[in-house]
Amino acid sequence: MADTLVSDRMQDVFRTVFNDPDLVLTDETTAADVPGWDSLAHVGLMFSLEAEFGIAFSDSELGRLNDVGELRRVIEAKAG
Repeated sequence: MADTLVSDRMQDVFRTVFNDPDLVLTDETTAADVPGWDSLAHVGLMFSLEAEFGIAFSDSELGRLNDVGELRRVIEAKAG
């Protein structure tokens, strides 16, 4: 799946989950950069991303994601 397509779809999911139509993601974006991205919102975000891309994250994958770039790469590998 093309890098920009995944990034655009991810950004749409983030904007919906965090109710922020102006949210702009970069590969370096972390939870600390997004207002409201706490542990509860993280669960909802992951479910929304799984639904959007038709994938499932393992517990180990979720535990090692440090920023949006790592999340994007995992999605690209799974949605391939």
